[in-house]
Amino acid sequence: MSQSHPSADPVDDLDQPQVTRPAAKKKKFPFWAQIFVGLAVGVVLGFIARTWDVEWLTQTLSIIGNAFVQLLRVIVVPLVLFAMIVSITKLRQVTNAARLAVQTLIWFAITALASVVIGIVIGVLTGPGTHASIGTEGAKASATQGTWLDFLTSIIPSNIFGASVSSKVAQADGAVAVTSSLNFNVLQIVVLGIALGAAALAVGKKAEPFVNLSESVLEVLQKLVWWVILLSPIGSAALIGRAVATYGWDLIAPLGIFTLDVYVGCLIVMFVLYPVILKLHGLSIRRFFAGAWDAITLAFVSRSSIGTLPVTRRSLVEKLGVPSEYASFAAPLGATTKMDGCAAIYPALAAITVAQLFGIDLGITDYLLIAFVAVVGSAATAGLTGAIVMLTLTLSTLGLPLEGVGLLLAIDPILDMIRTATNVAGQQLVPVIVSAREKVLNRRLYDGEVDYVSEDERQLVTA
Repeated sequence: MSQSHPSADPVDDLDQPQVTRPAAKKKKFPFWAQIFVGLAVGVVLGFIARTWDVEWLTQTLSIIGNAFVQLLRVIVVPLVLFAMIVSITKLRQVTNAARLAVQTLIWFAITALASVVIGIVIGVLTGPGTHASIGTEGAKASATQGTWLDFLTSIIPSNIFGASVSSKVAQADGAVAVTSSLNFNVLQIVVLGIALGAAALAVGKKAEPFVNLSESVLEVLQKLVWWVILLSPIGSAALIGRAVATYGWDLIAPLGIFTLDVYVGCLIVMFVLYPVILKLHGLSIRRFFAGAWDAITLAFVSRSSIGTLPVTRRSLVEKLGVPSEYASFAAPLGATTKMDGCAAIYPALAAITVAQLFGIDLGITDYLLIAFVAVVGSAATAGLTGAIVMLTLTLSTLGLPLEGVGLLLAIDPILDMIRTATNVAGQQLVPVIVSAREKVLNRRLYDGEVDYVSEDERQLVTA
């Protein structure tokens, strides 16, 4: 370990445990590199499947990819619940817990506003709708739509598990098939966890067995999560391979400028806006992306902030130096409400595209409404699925035709990859920034002076 340097951050001077990972346990092949190899293999397999129409290969990639994402999602529900319970009970020892929460929400809003401005500027400059070779005839509104009342209904748990059952009816060859699926509203799980943690605090000493049990369950779940995460290279290969095999340029070409705008906008947010914010806080850009990259790449291929949540939280705690209790609170909150890709860049560009497709001129007031929806609307649709809800909310607020959503659905999976990667990057940026501002960020771990600190030793320092 290199000689530590003097720091103005008082946390660096406190007596924190600094335990480096034994050399024998260090991975010679970095985890992010394993994911990139998986991506490369997946691209090749997808290209083979699409070029030579290898049906069985496409199906195999789809099955493996879906299984991997499902494993991540099923573990997230109990992980978020017990992580929130434990984080709330431990935050009682911290004098600035409320300030941390407020700062988190403020920076969620600041970065969302900056992101939507970037999206609007790109849309105005490039005119994606005017260059689209797609007609509006036969366009249908999306069945999934968002309203401003969704926020209230989404945060109130419908049951103790925050679960709901949805059914689909399909008819083919005279036969009717009904399929049901169990869905979990993660925002409701967050609310339940906060409520249970607060109740445990109110009960006091009698709740200690419950708190101890929650901590033990959390440890077991974290170990289980890590076993699933080790499968990421295989899952990444399958997911990207399926995407390449399924979607081709013929599908993207009619909305090529719009697709390019979404990718460029998200990349500007990730690699221009976020680095500027990091620099303004005296934090290394390279170190941030080194720590956040595992979660970003997994988000890109899995297209799920919730599915990536275990990796996001682990990266915050063990690589970026965010206190474990705060990370347990900020990570699930960010995964449900912090969406710079889905709730800022995408709806801004999509709204401009839809308006241009239908020959509707947007004024300054309309652009201000887009910005307002981006900052507030992500919370209003947090309990629902995907960017489509956010887009319908934006279009309805502006009075634009909801039929425009149907024109963009075909290429949504391609756009969702970069949107989700941007979401997860922002979900890691804000806790790092807030921790640095509140002087609880472990700068030695963040700056790489310490290679590794176990989660047991990453306790939040009382301000």
